[in-house]
Amino acid sequence: MSNLSIDFSKLNGLVPAVVQDAVTRRVLMVGFMNEEAYNKTLRENKVTFYSRTKDRLWTKGETSGHYLELVEMLIDCDQDTLLVKAKPIGPTCHTGADTCFNETNQEFSLHALQALITDRKNNPQEGSYTNKLFSAGINKVAQKVGEEAVELVIEAKDNNESLFLNEAADLMYHYLVLLSAKGYSLSQVEDILKQRHGKQK
Repeated sequence: MSNLSIDFSKLNGLVPAVVQDAVTRRVLMVGFMNEEAYNKTLRENKVTFYSRTKDRLWTKGETSGHYLELVEMLIDCDQDTLLVKAKPIGPTCHTGADTCFNETNQEFSLHALQALITDRKNNPQEGSYTNKLFSAGINKVAQKVGEEAVELVIEAKDNNESLFLNEAADLMYHYLVLLSAKGYSLSQVEDILKQRHGKQK
């Protein structure tokens, strides 16, 4: 979408930006963007606002690690309000709540699971198995992925549905931990798959 279609003049260079979870459809927060924040959001795929109190751009999650990964931006019929569809990495509100409206945003998805895993990485909790994996280091995490993959292959040779599906879940969980440990997101893997899909005849 071209920023030429957005009317930044009505609020002295700003437009309201309503942020919605792209998966659950819940409204996460409302902020303001100027043209620079809009362009940075498109360029970096991380939702960036203009802070009226600090008089500067700020990328959501720049201090907490709870970024909002951009999926899509839509403009309303009056061309002066943005609907920003995003995937939240961790809770959106600075209070620790899922949304700035104190709503629960817990519909399960692999993205939600990775968001929780990444939150554990950035905000360790005592007794957390995920944090034990992170503390053990990247080699241990990678080793666990290998072990779970082997166990899944073994179960694939039998016909026990429950054991096979549980091993598949174990592999997926540890794979997401490995992605987070390396600093990558599931969205980045999806992007590569989309590119490959587009090349298929």
